Amino acid sequence: MKQLILGGMRSGKSALAEKLAAQTGLPVTYIATARPGDEEMTARIKAHQNQRPGDWKLVEEPLFLAKTLRAQAAKNHCLLIDCLTLWVTNLLLHDDPELFARQKNELLEILPDLPGEIILVSNETNMGLVPMEALSRRFCDESGRLHQDIARISRRVILVVAGLPQVIKEEQI
Repeated sequence: MKQLILGGMRSGKSALAEKLAAQTGLPVTYIATARPGDEEMTARIKAHQNQRPGDWKLVEEPLFLAKTLRAQAAKNHCLLIDCLTLWVTNLLLHDDPELFARQKNELLEILPDLPGEIILVSNETNMGLVPMEALSRRFCDESGRLHQDIARISRRVILVVAGLPQVIKEEQI
């Protein structure tokens, strides 16, 4: 099953994703897209690592997510990807201006057919003001389109607000 979990910063989306991954009873691989660019981000990453079960496998992949998912996905396995908006940021800031489009297309192509449980976490960025800076607007536009595409593929989509999960899509088997 594919699940997309959206929410704002500190909404509880990652905690929910980790709870859902643990509830599958399957081996879990946590795919982290963050890059520790400064001390504060390094501390955030460390805090996330400390709250995860010790038997979960960790794969750090800031750019080539589709390739990593293809290599890690298995029938009786759960992949937890946290988070898509950091992945989008990494791609948009890359020296290759076409890398984002290629990686997004590759992800959307392989995602529907991946085996196992797939839980994708992302920041909902489009519920506020339109940013004034061009890169920020592009980030919001690209993230919003990516969320729509993944929501169409996903059987369940959850929006987390103040730690409260709101199921906004649930398809039965």
